[in-house]
Amino acid sequence: MNRLILSAFCALALAATAAFGQQEKIDQLVKKIAPDIIKMREHIHQNPELGNREFKTAELVANHLRSLGMEVTTGVAHTGVVGLLKGGKPGPVVAVRADMDALPVTEETGYSFKSTTKTQYLGKEVGVMHACGHDIHTSVQLGVASVLAALKDELPGTVKFIFQPAEEGPPPDEEGGAELMMKEKVLENPRPSAIFGLHTLASMEVGKVGYTSGPAMAAVDHFKIDLHGKQAHGAKPEESIDPIVMASQVVMAFQTIRARSLPPLAPSVVTVGIIQAGERFNIIPASAHIEGTVRTYDAEVRNTVEQRMHAILKGITGAYGGSYEMQYDRGAPATINNPELTAQMIPSIVSVLGEENVEIISPTMTGEDFAYFALDVPGLYYRLGMVKPGTVSGGHHTPTFAADNEAVSVGMRVMSRLLVDYLEMQKNAQ
Repeated sequence: MNRLILSAFCALALAATAAFGQQEKIDQLVKKIAPDIIKMREHIHQNPELGNREFKTAELVANHLRSLGMEVTTGVAHTGVVGLLKGGKPGPVVAVRADMDALPVTEETGYSFKSTTKTQYLGKEVGVMHACGHDIHTSVQLGVASVLAALKDELPGTVKFIFQPAEEGPPPDEEGGAELMMKEKVLENPRPSAIFGLHTLASMEVGKVGYTSGPAMAAVDHFKIDLHGKQAHGAKPEESIDPIVMASQVVMAFQTIRARSLPPLAPSVVTVGIIQAGERFNIIPASAHIEGTVRTYDAEVRNTVEQRMHAILKGITGAYGGSYEMQYDRGAPATINNPELTAQMIPSIVSVLGEENVEIISPTMTGEDFAYFALDVPGLYYRLGMVKPGTVSGGHHTPTFAADNEAVSVGMRVMSRLLVDYLEMQKNAQ
């Protein structure tokens, strides 16, 4: 953002907050509340639950919101929780979302509150870990709920707190996550005029925030392909229709989609993550299985990738005398930060952390089902620094992912300010 424009917006945001008279109150409340919220974070981290199974986490969330006097709805999209905080003054409605689910990862951090939880996942016993920071997200939002509840009498509007299950995806053959919440009309009654969310970033230090205006995270698709050939002895390949050779050709040909079928400046990824075939070294098998993901930002590009995959599969299997089946599942769409909302609200973050701690970051090809909410109402989804200075965290979804407790306090300060400023700005604009 142009620095002159940024400075002007900063002045507007500061004026709004000053008019509301809560800038110092928020910081004081965060300082008072944060120790208890951090204890909750450690408890959530130590007791992780997989998607659509967040029973104890949802109970903790619901009990906390009720203790704040909120109107609470449970069982949303299986285990989701929604809390409604109605301010003492009339005004608009704004929503904020946090995800609650963990991952099938065995933790290898040095934390005293590390997870030792194990469960069954896809027929196997696995460790369970908050290896993507959802424990931070949930605890930050619990803290924000506490802060704003303390300011309720002066709050000019309503805040809808959405605690979402299964952001990492529901179990096979189940619905879940933001998509199911939207089917159940979570953004209605009352309907917000905007929604906010945050996500930890394993490469960013505590005390910093990163954001992207416009396209921020990619659409996430999942493909499963079965190639059918003819089984034969490994010494008599002429009697076979070799699905392993077909699979090899398919994997290499898929890489030409990005290079030769799409505009050079159109972001996309086609990744094969699984190839399975054969039982014995001297048998050419009858079939091979390929599985992977496609990441895109543009709907036309998304369509082109799927069409080209079918064309490549048809051509290669036809040339060898085989056949194929492909299941192409479209997951969350691209997460698009509303440019106007972003320009309006980033100055509020700057006013909390200082311009030197607010960074413009590049879009990423990872996905996020917050996109479903942001397609329905203007959304802003930003990244929260989480690494203790002088230390290194493992990457997202790894056993050594380590988010520092101090990120909770920073997250509370930033999100509380965003929500307060948004309500005040919208009220003044009416």
